[in-house]
Amino acid sequence: MSKEKKDFLRKIVEQDLKSGKYKQVVTRFPPEPNGFPHIGHAKSIVLNFGIAKEYNGICNLRMDDTNPETEDAKYVEALKDAVTWLGFKWSGDVKYTSDYFEQLYIWAQELIKMGKAYVDSLSEDEIKEYRGTVTTKGRRSKYANRSVEENLELLERMKNGEFKEGEHVLRAKIDMSSPNMKMRDPLLYRIKHTPHFRSGTKWHIYPMYDFAHCLSDYIEGITHSFCTLEFENNREVYNWLIETLNLKPPRPYQYEFARLNINYTVMSKRKLLELVEGGYVDGWDDPRMPTIAGLRRRGYTPESIINFCESVGVAKANSVVDVAQLEFAIRDDLNKNAPRVMAILNPLKVVIENYEEKEETLSSPLFPPDIGKPGTQELKFSKIIYIERDDFSENPPKGYFRLTPNQPVRLKYAYIIECTDVIKDENGEIIEIRAKYYKNSKSGQDKSGIKVKSAIQWVEANSAKECEIRIYDRLFKSQNPKGVEDLNPNSLKVVKNALVWPFAIDSKYSHFQFERIGYFVKDNKEFSKEKAIFNKTVSLKDTWAKQQKKEETKEPKNKKPQQKQQSANKEEIAPMSAKEQEIFENLIKSYNLPKVVANIIARDSELLEFFNKSVGFEESCAKTIANFVANEVARELKANKNLKFSPKDIANLAKLIDSEEISVKIAKDVFETIKNSGGDVLEIIEQKGLKQINSKDEILKLIKDIFAKNSDNLQKYKSGNQNLFGFFVGQVLKASKGKANPRLVNELLKEELNKA
Repeated sequence: MSKEKKDFLRKIVEQDLKSGKYKQVVTRFPPEPNGFPHIGHAKSIVLNFGIAKEYNGICNLRMDDTNPETEDAKYVEALKDAVTWLGFKWSGDVKYTSDYFEQLYIWAQELIKMGKAYVDSLSEDEIKEYRGTVTTKGRRSKYANRSVEENLELLERMKNGEFKEGEHVLRAKIDMSSPNMKMRDPLLYRIKHTPHFRSGTKWHIYPMYDFAHCLSDYIEGITHSFCTLEFENNREVYNWLIETLNLKPPRPYQYEFARLNINYTVMSKRKLLELVEGGYVDGWDDPRMPTIAGLRRRGYTPESIINFCESVGVAKANSVVDVAQLEFAIRDDLNKNAPRVMAILNPLKVVIENYEEKEETLSSPLFPPDIGKPGTQELKFSKIIYIERDDFSENPPKGYFRLTPNQPVRLKYAYIIECTDVIKDENGEIIEIRAKYYKNSKSGQDKSGIKVKSAIQWVEANSAKECEIRIYDRLFKSQNPKGVEDLNPNSLKVVKNALVWPFAIDSKYSHFQFERIGYFVKDNKEFSKEKAIFNKTVSLKDTWAKQQKKEETKEPKNKKPQQKQQSANKEEIAPMSAKEQEIFENLIKSYNLPKVVANIIARDSELLEFFNKSVGFEESCAKTIANFVANEVARELKANKNLKFSPKDIANLAKLIDSEEISVKIAKDVFETIKNSGGDVLEIIEQKGLKQINSKDEILKLIKDIFAKNSDNLQKYKSGNQNLFGFFVGQVLKASKGKANPRLVNELLKEELNKA
């Protein structure tokens, strides 16, 4: 990877090696074996193994097997297979967190002896209640006052299986008032009586992720622990545990990067498991699944997936990648490596009446000239052939360049033929074409002088092989699928009696381009020469986006032509009714709402009802509530009457905005979540760590860092370029990942710039 293209993680690694912080880079890929790995895991595999390889380091494959209820040895094998198939090798044997259970237990005892951990006997609901919220401090359990001896005894009895699940947990004793909810006495161990697939019934307690992950990293000598952004707030716990236990250096450090999100795709293991167990797909390796096994069966190559992951890059902010980018990666790879053959999905018989030879042997190149690869295949040609049914039209539309009663066509790599008769059955269906060929029109030796506008594929009747072709499309019809309700009913079409040239079945190649149709692969699970099955990998071009755009812009059939409409801002607005006018005036008088907002709410009874209910929860936030109702809520009500959020949710968001606990931007991000999947506003903010930064000290530190990194622009500002103020505001907000209070940023920046 060239210097200018190095991502921020590689820059960190290089700096650590240059400074002597570590002698060797050691990374790890630590999946939980509770499902088949998907394309998101591929990004992590490529990153962890790739960085280790680039910097002459090593990468471990470690199973995070701390939840016996969901884990299984079959998932371990699937993970190992995925890493191997992608072309990577892990260091030594596969490692397991369960290998470290004894040592982890010893460290848990050490924390208790240090007064840094305790056995808590609160119920799950009480623990949640005691943790507080993003706006209120938590309170510590009364059980935190247990003696060291009592805690050690209870932990031992928990380990031995003397208590029910949920009766006790082990918690770290950190800070119940911490703004980072993860630091409010996080759980370290919980009781589970489910047998473990490796350790059996030896253990009745299992470590939580926050406890096991960092310490497993330390045991293995990991230097750089790369995690996705949802673990950003966990980093503080990661560091606390290693520092509190006084573990000798060198120690690992955690760094976060954006996870891979792709449209028309779900990445949630829970949702993928639902698809499998619900019978919506044919197992984890169904070619429509985003699992590595499914992509492999569909025909994706290791090279295409690695190239895709590298093209996406490593970023610090989450985003959604267009699935077309993944499809481009496989097209690009197969274009260079998949030989061309001809296949017929819907055969139409053609009898060439003037062909007098028994048969002859023609040939076609396996690859086009621009690919530059050698190789040909033999094609038998005789009196009877089959063409694609769509390649003949008795009454052709304008612009149709294939075979018609009045238009000849070239058979690719063969001759020009001309229709002489059309044979139909008793229902008027075409069952056969009679044709003549021009002997002097042989491809490469054409002396006929006949001009044709296209060439079509064909197969010879006696030598062609029957096969089953499975046409796969995207599993979901929605760009942002929620679950099974968004499944694409046309994601699979099976063509039972297709015909293909023998080369596709008999050759060593597994991938092919069926000319003019798409890229296909031999099914790696069911293919045999006796029962040939091909799966469609991808079309030759991205037709999906074009199709979707066409559907979106298609006008209703019953829509009558209209005269040129006025622009939106010039459309005539119907006058308010007397009742609406009264409501409009009351909204302005009672809540001092902007006229535009009051106008929208007054005219819509549903919006008005929603607004009134929301204001009932937080009347002092009426103006902020009104803005949300007139914009976000109005759009959602128009699109979907079954809302997944409530008036109270909007009131809570407004309260947090007005109290400057969160910014408007954060509020809109939270709204996107509750709009799509519901949930508690405060919990979502807590889980995603979205609380706004209101600490002047924190913001001042960010400002000083930005000044240090942008000394040139700072000098330009001091020299009179006041336009750079917006630049500095943007840089501070970006550095805080959008969490810094914009008002405070502006105030403090003005003060600091005046001092500079």
